[in-house]
Formats: sequence, C-alpha cells, structure tokens
Amino acid sequence: MTKQQKITLSASRDIPFNKLMLSQSNVRHVKAGVSIEELAEDIARRTLLSSITVRPVLDDSGAETGMYTIPAGGRRFRALELLVKQKRMNKTALVPCIVRTDGLAEEDSLAENVQRAPLHPLDQFRAFQAMREKGRTEEEIAAAFFVSASVVKQRLKLAAVAPSLLDAYAEEEMTLDQLMAFTVNPDHARQEQVWEALQRHYSRQPYEIRRVLTEGAVRASDKRAQFVGLDDYVEAGGEILRDLFQQDDGGWLQDAALLDVMVREKLAEQAEVIRAEGWKWVEVDTEFPYGHTFGMRRVHGEAVPMTCEEAASYQALKAEYDALESEHAEADELPEDVDARLGEIEEAMEAFEARPIRYEADDLALAGAFVSIDSSGRLRVERGYVRPEDEPVEEVEDLSDVASEAPTIDDADDPIAPALDDEEEEDDGLKPLSDRLVMELTANRTLALRNALAQDPQVAVLAALHAMVLRLFYRYAVDSCIEIEPRNAGFGSQVPGLGDTAYAQAIDQRHETWARNLPKAPEDLWEALTEFDSCSREALFAHCVAMSVNAVHDPYQRRPRAIAHADVLAGTVGLDMAKAGWTATGDSYLGRVTKARILEAVREAKGEDAADRIAGLKKSEMVTAAEDLLLGTGWLPEPLRTPPLPEEDAPEIELVDEADRSDDDPSEDDPDSSEAQSAEDGGEPAIGDSDPMEEDDPVAGDAFARTAAE
Repeated sequence: MTKQQKITLSASRDIPFNKLMLSQSNVRHVKAGVSIEELAEDIARRTLLSSITVRPVLDDSGAETGMYTIPAGGRRFRALELLVKQKRMNKTALVPCIVRTDGLAEEDSLAENVQRAPLHPLDQFRAFQAMREKGRTEEEIAAAFFVSASVVKQRLKLAAVAPSLLDAYAEEEMTLDQLMAFTVNPDHARQEQVWEALQRHYSRQPYEIRRVLTEGAVRASDKRAQFVGLDDYVEAGGEILRDLFQQDDGGWLQDAALLDVMVREKLAEQAEVIRAEGWKWVEVDTEFPYGHTFGMRRVHGEAVPMTCEEAASYQALKAEYDALESEHAEADELPEDVDARLGEIEEAMEAFEARPIRYEADDLALAGAFVSIDSSGRLRVERGYVRPEDEPVEEVEDLSDVASEAPTIDDADDPIAPALDDEEEEDDGLKPLSDRLVMELTANRTLALRNALAQDPQVAVLAALHAMVLRLFYRYAVDSCIEIEPRNAGFGSQVPGLGDTAYAQAIDQRHETWARNLPKAPEDLWEALTEFDSCSREALFAHCVAMSVNAVHDPYQRRPRAIAHADVLAGTVGLDMAKAGWTATGDSYLGRVTKARILEAVREAKGEDAADRIAGLKKSEMVTAAEDLLLGTGWLPEPLRTPPLPEEDAPEIELVDEADRSDDDPSEDDPDSSEAQSAEDGGEPAIGDSDPMEEDDPVAGDAFARTAAE
C-alpha cells in the first residue's frame, strides 16, 4: 500500500504594494456588494483581514521579475490603492499575499469566489446582537459595517424574535418576510402561539401574521390616539408596537382600555371649558352620527372686532408683507431669510384674522354645543344648536275683541254680499271684508301672480331659492308663499363613520359658510338674496337643491323611479364614487358580504388569478387580503356605480298654442275619450283609469329617464 502524499500549501509572503498589479484573469467583472470606498474604510479600521492571492510575473526566460499579478482579490487591491492615493498608506507597505504557481490564474479567481459560502442572514442578526450586548451602540455598529442605524435596529429586532422561530427560519421552515412580520409583537409566548396556529392554516401570509399579532390593538393613526397624543399615552404607561419593516402609521397602541379612559377624561376637560361659555347644554361623545343636528335651528355669533392696537399691528404686518413681496417680485427664488419671514407674517396675520366668536346672552340661554373628535383627531365643537323643545313659544294676541266684530257665518257663506242701502249701516263706518270675499280676491291674485311669475324666470328662481333657504336654514320660518318643501333626510344616523367622509365634510363646510353669510332674521332674507350676484345665487340654489336629494334605498319605502332618477342625475353630473373617496374595506363592504361576493369583487378588479389565490382563505383572512388587492383599483359595488346615460334621444316636447288645441286634442271631438268622459263625470278620472305615473310602469319610467338625461 503506497503512502498517501501530503499536500503542500502555497507560500505566504509579504509583498510591497507597489510590486502588485491587477491581472486580466480575474473572473469578477460585475460590481456587487460593498463599494471600494466602504472596503477601504473597513481596511483602515481593521486592517486587511484576508490575504490576496497573487502569481509571479515571469520574463521570457521564465524567471521571476519581482512583480506579481492579482487574479483573485482585485477589490481589496483597489481599496488599498485608494488608501495610497489618500496618503493614508505608504506605497511600499507590505501586503500579506498567497503566492500561487500551479494551475490557471482563472481557476484561482473562480475558486475563490465560488467556494466562498455566503453568511446566513440569521448569523448577521445574531452578530449584531452580540455586539450590542457587549456595549456597542446601534450607531457604532452601523458605522462599523457601513449601514444605517435603522438597518441595525431592524436586524436587532429580528434577532429578538422567539428562539424557536429563529430555528424555524434557520431550517427554512419560515421565510424572512414571515419572520419580519413576527417582530410587531415582542411577546415570545404570543409569537409561538400564533406560529403554531398557522401550521394548521392554508395561508401563512405576513399580513395575516401581523393582523393576528396586533388583534385588539388600536392603530396610532386612529383619531382617538391622535386626540390623546402618543407621548401622553406612553407616559401614562401604555405600550406601542412598531413595525420596522413596513409602513405602520405610527404603530399599534396595545392598551385600548387605557386609551378609552384617557379619551373620556380629556373630552370631559374640554367640555367643561365649553360649558363655561354659558351654553344651556353640552353633549359629549367620541363621535356623533352624521345628521345629529337635523331638525335643530342654529344660531350664529359675531366675530369680536379687532381693538385699535390689534388693527394697527395687523396693518403693520400687512405693509411689511407687501413690501417684501414687491422687493423680491422678480426674483426666481426667495432668499431663505425672506421666505421664513413671510411665513412668520402669514401666521401672525392669520392669528389676527381668526377672531373669537361672541354670542348673545339670549342665544346662549337657548342653545347648546356638541363636543366630539373629528377624523384627524382634533377637538370638534359644534356650537349654537337649539333643540325644538327649547324654541320660544310665540305669544298669540287675544282675538276675543276681534271675534265680536267678525262677520257671521251666514255673511261669510253668502256668495253675494247685500248692498248697503240702509243709512244706518253706512253710518257704522267701514266693516272688515268677509272671509269668502277675501278668499275670492286672493284666488284671483294668486293665479295672476302665477302667470306673471311664469313669464319672469329670474324672479321665479329667486322665489324658489328664497323658499328653500327658509326651510333649510331657518327651520320654522313661513315667510314665503312658494310651497316648495326641501326635505333634508336624516338617514346619516344609520351609517357609522359617514360624517368623516370627504363628501360629508365638504357639505357641512359649505352649509356652515352659507349660514354665516345669510341674515339672522328670516324677514331680511329676500332683500339679502336680491343683493346677491348671479353666481352667488346659483351656488346657493345648487346647494339647496342638493340638500334635498334622497337616493337612499330604503327597504321599508321602495321608490324605484326615484332611484332610477338618481342614476340619471349621477350620470349627468359625472359622479364617480371612487374619485369621491369611497374605498372597499372590511367595515364598508367586504366584511359584510359573503365570500362569493368578495371573490367577485377581486375577480372584477384584479382578474381570475388574483381571486383564485385567496379563494381558499377563511373569511377574516380573505377580507384582509381583498382590502390590499382592491386598494387603488377604483372598484365599486353595484349600488355605487354610475350607469351610463341612455344614448337614445329624448322626445321633443312640442308646445301647443291654446288656439290650436281644438284641432289636435281628441278629447274635444271624441265623446268616448277618457278625458271627455271624466269631464262629464265631474272632472275626476273614471274608475279603473290607469295613472300614467304609476310606480311599476316601465314605459313611463324609461321615458322619464330619457327626458331627464336630455
């Protein structure tokens, strides 16, 4: 048996840097990993940690020339070269090298790169953790390995996951994304419990892990958390979970009970401040349903005028602002100090313009205020609402004396009052007109007024606007002869969160703005409207008409033709609920329909493949997955979609002159026609005649839709 020959390692030699040169045999051509600059800094910090493989350069006779090429280790050579150029290392400094003479240079380069085992990420996590435990700060670790401090925090967070989960990750039973999801909750027992439960689930998606681990917590973006303040919550002993690997909107507040207590306490404190203003009542809640003020009259205060000192300060600020703007009007970019000063002036002027509101003592004695939290977490105070039961009762004058002088029933019912022949009656003076006579006279005037108004569209619009404004802004005013009754339906109280939508807030803001610009007394409204310009009238008219829209599908009061008209109206104004701000979430839609409906929504928005991917999930998991898939797609459920307008032309309405009606109206000549027959029967439709506006008449409904579309 021959003795096995022992291997001989390549010689190690310290070679001056200026005797080294790069070889064309290096197989690495694609740059990857740490940059040359970062590697140079690392060598400067820790010196060279691994030798460079070199080959001697031979002359024509095969003798060594004293120069060496580097087939493997070119990046280290470039880093050393950079240090020499920066005068941080001598060009004759000795470099530890491994001298190779056998085989091919390309083989050396390939072997050094291919046979190098990459570091498992978990080893890096644990290495950072070990350095942290030995006293290194996160910033020092980051500087040592040329990464950001946030990266170090992420790695330390991963290393802090339950050891059993780290072992599962090391054995490739868990992905890195799944491991990252577990970092949102530091409780090892809870992590292990969730991981064990996921073994029985079809889905182990990271978002599902995060959802389960944060179940029962309150997002930091929640309006309650914003109202209390995260710092105050933490100071009170609350804990916030953070996700270092995804956008988490500030994290999750773990102690929901503590948060609710803090919200109630802070709201109660703010309510006491509002009560001190003198209101009759103050209601406090985290959120009031949309439409909670319907049926209440609102009183508006007046802004407290500026004092002489405040007015002088305001004018001085305005003059300075105008001067700075004029001085830099032609500049492409404002200097930083000028821009900062303009910002300061704007803030100061806004503070002067935001005047406190003063209410009359009589209004304070009648009205109250609602105190709640708006969608952004700020305090919302709605002042000046008078409940119907608190409205003052108008005194009715004593009519007993007038009743004694009123005409008798016989006189009132007599269609032709007797002439006053008696001398004695004439001496009695002027008597009041009988009710019957006044009724007849005013009936004539009413018809004449209708006819005149019909020929003056501008005044007709003004009269309709006056009537609607009275009903919508003054509640109990009856100062109009126009019998138009806009109904502001209070359906919003049945829909949680409706008041926080962008469109609800826009309506409330618009209504409040108009209310402040209208006169306090209803009897002054007509004069105020006549002084409005046409654009203001049109805007107010549109607002009043819009406030009367009711396109709610009520199962107890079916109105199919009204809903059909809502579709036409939506198409005419180009309503897109997705652009208006509605999105499909678990609360708004997905969590309240069947799994089949959820899959239908995903299929319509993202295609069959996306629906198939979540088809096997449980309902709660499917809702979460569908939320992510539908986000930004603009998908809408059927009741929110705006159908296209009918393409067919609506029939033209031909105005027939009264003089020509006898030639075209069949009822004039045909004694058997329904209209003629009804006239003979006393002017009422005959029994059994169908109503052309019957709810279930599809022909009438289609004609109505076409006419409205036109």
